[in-house]
Amino acid sequence: MVIPPPIRPAPVTKFLKPYVLRMHFSNKYVSAQVVHTPTATVAASASSQEKLLRPSMESTRDVAAAAKIGKILGERLLFRNIPAVAIFLKREQKYHGKVKAVIDSVRDAGVKLL
Repeated sequence: MVIPPPIRPAPVTKFLKPYVLRMHFSNKYVSAQVVHTPTATVAASASSQEKLLRPSMESTRDVAAAAKIGKILGERLLFRNIPAVAIFLKREQKYHGKVKAVIDSVRDAGVKLL
């Protein structure tokens, strides 16, 4: 008599969304990054702290800066062949202001949001 092997559940990484957009807003800067969750590595990032971006911005912390960071991040994602991204919002982050500017500009760059 042959006993069949036990049926195991699928690994957790199968249910994780592979790329997650995370944003951070300080009093001076705006930064956003896309994290590959199964390997916990940063796939692409953009920040208003980058020296090449600062001269083209009037302010590094307002809604216009957040929109520019989102646009640049979207272009970098498409360059790395990442077509879709899930969004991770912290508890205090609402879809308004800087958060909305980053998300909308990433979407306008051509990246699908899950």
